[in-house]
Amino acid sequence: MTDTEHDVAGLQRRLADFAAARDWQPYHTPKNLAAALSVEAAELLEIFQWSTPEQAEKVMDDPDSAHRVTDEVADVLAYLLQFCQVLGIDPLAALAAKIDRNKLRFPARRRDVTGESDSEGGDRR
Repeated sequence: MTDTEHDVAGLQRRLADFAAARDWQPYHTPKNLAAALSVEAAELLEIFQWSTPEQAEKVMDDPDSAHRVTDEVADVLAYLLQFCQVLGIDPLAALAAKIDRNKLRFPARRRDVTGESDSEGGDRR
């Protein structure tokens, strides 16, 4: 694999080629891709269903669980990249812009010399 096959555009090209070779493009509508993305995200969540926080933190310690998580992450990312391609969204630019907006929406808490934070940032549990 080359580096360009692992960048966003290269992965989107590979996914588009894969779908085209199977004549799946008519089904890759924004609605269908959003639904598929939701289903795959739910399958990722299902792995953690009923896990304690401690068990969830150790999910990658078990090879079978690690494989399942990795596969579901790949499925989520594949549908997200296809969704973005169909709608002409640059996912990295969208994420960068969202982080910038969130920095304004949720300013960092300032700490005084005692380590106490002021209430300006609000509750961030």
